[in-house]
Amino acid sequence: MKKNLFLPLMGFLLFIPFITSFGQGKQNIDTTSRDFDFIKDDFIAASLDSLANLKYFDGFECASEKELENVFGFSQGFVPVYADSVYYQRLLKLDATTPINLTYNQYVKDYIELYAVKKRVLTQRVMGLAQIYFPMFEEHLDKFNMPLELKYLAIVESALNPEARSRVGATGLWQFMYGTGKMYDLKVTSFVDDRRDPIRSTIAACEHMNDLYKMYKDWLLVLAAYNSGPGNVNKAIRRSGGKMDFWQIRPFLPMETRGYVPAFIAVTYVMSYAAEHNFRPETPRIYHYEIDTVTVNDLLTFAQISEFIQVPIEELQFLNPSFKAGVIPAVEGNPYVLRLPKKYIPAFVNNEAQLYAMRAQRRTEHEQLVSMMKTVTSAEYHKVKRGENLGLISRKYRCSVNDLKKWNKLRSSNIAIGQRLIVRPETAVDQQFASLSKSNKNTIKPTEKATVVREAKAEGSLAVNDAKDENSLAVNDTKAESSLTVNGNSPETSLAVNETNSSQVKATPSFENIHHKVKAGETLGKIAMKNNVTVSDLKQWNNLKNTVIRPGQQLIVNKKEITETGDEIAKQTKPATKKKASSEFVYYTIQRGDTLWTIAQKHEGCSVEEIKKLNNIHNERSLKPGQKIKVAVVS
Repeated sequence: MKKNLFLPLMGFLLFIPFITSFGQGKQNIDTTSRDFDFIKDDFIAASLDSLANLKYFDGFECASEKELENVFGFSQGFVPVYADSVYYQRLLKLDATTPINLTYNQYVKDYIELYAVKKRVLTQRVMGLAQIYFPMFEEHLDKFNMPLELKYLAIVESALNPEARSRVGATGLWQFMYGTGKMYDLKVTSFVDDRRDPIRSTIAACEHMNDLYKMYKDWLLVLAAYNSGPGNVNKAIRRSGGKMDFWQIRPFLPMETRGYVPAFIAVTYVMSYAAEHNFRPETPRIYHYEIDTVTVNDLLTFAQISEFIQVPIEELQFLNPSFKAGVIPAVEGNPYVLRLPKKYIPAFVNNEAQLYAMRAQRRTEHEQLVSMMKTVTSAEYHKVKRGENLGLISRKYRCSVNDLKKWNKLRSSNIAIGQRLIVRPETAVDQQFASLSKSNKNTIKPTEKATVVREAKAEGSLAVNDAKDENSLAVNDTKAESSLTVNGNSPETSLAVNETNSSQVKATPSFENIHHKVKAGETLGKIAMKNNVTVSDLKQWNNLKNTVIRPGQQLIVNKKEITETGDEIAKQTKPATKKKASSEFVYYTIQRGDTLWTIAQKHEGCSVEEIKKLNNIHNERSLKPGQKIKVAVVS
């Protein structure tokens, strides 16, 4: 049975609500029973502070004044403060609706002041985030037949910041430590941290609290054990003489846990009486009912998904915080779930095959990602062996001793056998992916400008053996004295063509724009594919700073070439980059990560088939970094 709620001294029990502005006429309450001084900025306050820089709130607009009207008629900025009797009566009503004992005392009051007065601006952000997470929390709590009020525990733990990380390494909405998370099948790798997954971590939290309730049969003891571990709660019970009540074992608990349960009660009160405290929740950009999921069956990056279906990358990051490096490491037999705003679900489902096909065109990048997955995961931590020191370990992982000391917060060079050391921090992984993501663009600026070949050797031909040296290619069944053809012509023919062209009247190319009227449901990605151009082209031609377009908008989607020669004008409707005006070529040095497709994209008017034909390439995998090949160009 529930115990009677704590009654403040009779002299302070006023059953008539007493409302005043903050700092004026606040009533006092006896604090002599407190056995510790309240820490003004404890870990709970710190979790609230983490919301101040949460990127998801950047640029948010608060609700209008009309939407914020309330039945109490408070003016904006007014901070109500109530008598102890009011708090007591309100918690008495809440206590009658839940199996959790909601007690009112000075400890609870301190945290009510934290959430409702000192940190009220951040509490309003929590209330906005609650509209995203609480429906999902309630759904899973109901499945486990647990009190729905336990959803408020996530506010105490993380202030509903899915990326929250404590000083001891607890992570996510429900602040799981690595070991506890592993017990409930929350996996952690260099790319994925299930503790940051809203759904997986919520299920794990329900299972964990359910197991704790089977041990203690009291929800306040469950909360204490959730925070400090069953071992600390069991020791406190023994030291109290076997008492099974939180308030009786409280003096024997760790300091942080002593304030943990009062904070939970205070949050339950503040969230239930938000209107009475003149809270105006910050409106979230998206609501729970606007989110859905899709299954990803192959390796993809946030950058690829964002580019293809035009979903803002910051929304991908917010809705999918478990993917630490912006990479979804799905492989055959191991798919992943991706959360998206519902309005983008049709674009993903209808074009999923094309999305994987686009990724397949960048096969080299795919292989790099897979390679990084294998190497980075194993190299992130190192277990110190007998005879090892920081110097040996730094040389093994190609870093400096100072790096190891900084990454592991070591004050000296002393290390112990069996100690786990960070040898490649997550930031290094992120930097590798940041540099790799730059290669996601369809159009890449060449890092090396090759020299155009405009003349043959002195004897009038380009020897095959010389061509082998220049291109590092094996040219089979060709005699050494024969000349190498260039784009279907011999060097002599190419030179003759160039000389003939130079004696004629030079063409003056100009271009006219081809326009397209945006239809409902169209995105830049779809329009780019339809017109055989890139999203970058569309943004450049239309001076777009982002990928947002609207129905009815006129866009330049291609160029029509108009060639003027002499006294006549010939008009041809064609993409300006498709056909070459001559058969010249350049030497191009292959860079790491290059494919024939990306090389063709770097050179105007060039195609993969032309590169293959020009260099007698039958297998793209024969290409090596540093190798030189010929690429046809427009003169």
